[in-house]
Amino acid sequence: MGTGFRASMDWLHTWAGVALGGLLFAIFWMGTLSVFDREIDRWMAPMTRLEPTDGSVAVEALRASYEAAAEAKATSWFAQLPTERAPVLQVTWREGTRQLVRLFDPATGAALPDPGTWAGTGFLYPFHYMLHVRLGYWIVGVAGMAMLLLCVSGVVIHRKIFADFFTFRADKQPRRLVLDLHNVTGVLGLPFHFMITLSGVIIFFGVYFPGTIQFAYGDEVRAFALEAYGNYDRPRLGRPAALASLDAITTEASRLWDGETPRYLFVRQPGDAAAVVQVARHGEDRVAGRSDIAYFDATSGALLQQRITPQPVLSAQRFIAGLHLIQFRHWTLRWVYFVLGLAGCALIATGYLFWLESRKKKGGRLGSRGVRLVEALTVGSVSGILVATLAFFVANRLLPLGTVFLGEDRASLEMWVFYLVWLASFTHAALRPRRAWIEQCGAIAVLALAAVLLNWMTTGDHPGRSLGQPHLWSVAGMDILLLGSAATAALTAFALGRRRARATSLGLAR
Repeated sequence: MGTGFRASMDWLHTWAGVALGGLLFAIFWMGTLSVFDREIDRWMAPMTRLEPTDGSVAVEALRASYEAAAEAKATSWFAQLPTERAPVLQVTWREGTRQLVRLFDPATGAALPDPGTWAGTGFLYPFHYMLHVRLGYWIVGVAGMAMLLLCVSGVVIHRKIFADFFTFRADKQPRRLVLDLHNVTGVLGLPFHFMITLSGVIIFFGVYFPGTIQFAYGDEVRAFALEAYGNYDRPRLGRPAALASLDAITTEASRLWDGETPRYLFVRQPGDAAAVVQVARHGEDRVAGRSDIAYFDATSGALLQQRITPQPVLSAQRFIAGLHLIQFRHWTLRWVYFVLGLAGCALIATGYLFWLESRKKKGGRLGSRGVRLVEALTVGSVSGILVATLAFFVANRLLPLGTVFLGEDRASLEMWVFYLVWLASFTHAALRPRRAWIEQCGAIAVLALAAVLLNWMTTGDHPGRSLGQPHLWSVAGMDILLLGSAATAALTAFALGRRRARATSLGLAR
């Protein structure tokens, strides 16, 4: 392979990483947390820490929420039935621009308090793929393509990439150590990083490549949905009608699926005489999930259509999406995803740090202003988003349910805390460049420990108690990870402080 081509790949790898590294770190960080998004939900919403039911679910208790959605002229009504990871009944519908979420105890049907948080599934997970901004899907798509380029170009420029995997010189200079860590995390997670990035792009093929659907179907989007997904739909009649027995509908769906409890109920145009109840089967036993869906007349409860086998192309897409979303039941693999996601974060961070150490060494020729700017962006993008995430958790435990401030409800206030703290981390890094890493690592340690203590104080669920009750293991896991993060951050701050003091005594500190 020519040196000219390798040099061009080196240039591409370097500047794509510098330009988009901060964005990629945020995407990977939120994606890593999303591996346990439902466990984070249970930690942030204590009213959902319910013991599992005996299998029976009080579905009929959702009727009142359906009637409320119909009264509000909602376009759809969605009921998520309980699972091992989310043992509550959750109903969602939209009134105008406002999305309403209601939680119920699946055993009794009793309404649970408003959680007052978007938590993992409502904030962290959507941030991962759309950044909570209007063009977020496209921004993440561009970042995903850049990550694929970084993976390929990284293999090209590292001629001894597999030999470097077994080389880690912790006693060498920071620049060498950082490069070794970059190589180790890169090789260790290369198949995962490539797969998770490519599958993320494929999931949103309809957003990134809408021309393929338009070319084949023109403006007939319904025809595409019918042929690709087998969806059943019928036009609205504009005449109100009462809802049939939800218990009868779920019982019939369960009978069709060998006694298995449905995963969700979905109704378009609730309250209309032509409304259809879409019931889906659980699919936690396979990567692609199950495509079994039954459609019932919302008024009579009669079975209208049953879909079992999707089209071959859709089956491939669902398998690829399943690899990315990891909604199947496999706790070992879930932890592997989490560890490799952290490895991806370390890969991006060490790439940034290697660039900074290299430029500092050449600071006389290249100038220090640009290096300081990139360093401030690096600190805010890496340690800053960790500080902001932990502040998000701490705000959740500090703010009482029902809190409203300046017209913002509790869930919005938690998100404001995240964004304001994240912004403050960039400002702090710019104002205190010599101690930014040390102080922000210290902040991570303090906030992580505070989150565990506040969870104990506000709910009584300390790690010792949670570990003794299987239905609270997700809460215990969250607390243990927070304690581990606090210890790691404290040790890192201590090590960086000693290095800074040693450099200052030798007159080498910048």
